[in-house]
Amino acid sequence: MGKETVFANLIREHQGLLFKVTSIYTNNKEDQEDLFQEVVYQLWKYFDTFRNESKISTWMYRVAMNTAITQLKKSKKNSNSVPITDVILNRTETKNDVLEERLKLLYQQIQYLNPLEKGLMLLLLEGKSYKEMAEITGLSESNVGTKISRIKTKLKKNMTK
Repeated sequence: MGKETVFANLIREHQGLLFKVTSIYTNNKEDQEDLFQEVVYQLWKYFDTFRNESKISTWMYRVAMNTAITQLKKSKKNSNSVPITDVILNRTETKNDVLEERLKLLYQQIQYLNPLEKGLMLLLLEGKSYKEMAEITGLSESNVGTKISRIKTKLKKNMTK
């Protein structure tokens, strides 16, 4: 199987991961599609550098998050108006109104976090371990734990106002 086929299969297999990352860092569908394309380009550009020292999904998360954060820094747009609630809540299969309202409030508060904090919350909500988060972000495991704890405290404080 050729390199292009392997790469296309990986993108297809992990497009949900890429969609989540690009959605949390953009303000609208057009920007999300542009960022998605940029992430795929960066993944292709660095595909030969993947050394199988971690899971392919970990490497893809890292490239996607770094690309998204770089694009945010280049952009003059306000990064605090990300419509993550639409992305996540439209995919929720629950009919529990109380749970949906709490999730909506949580995702509204996540919008106000800085780019690294948003990424960490995305990874936490994806069920990633601190070790995986450390590999993806380049932080130490203990630093990830500290940051997650501070983010949770900040979110809890903001949600109980």
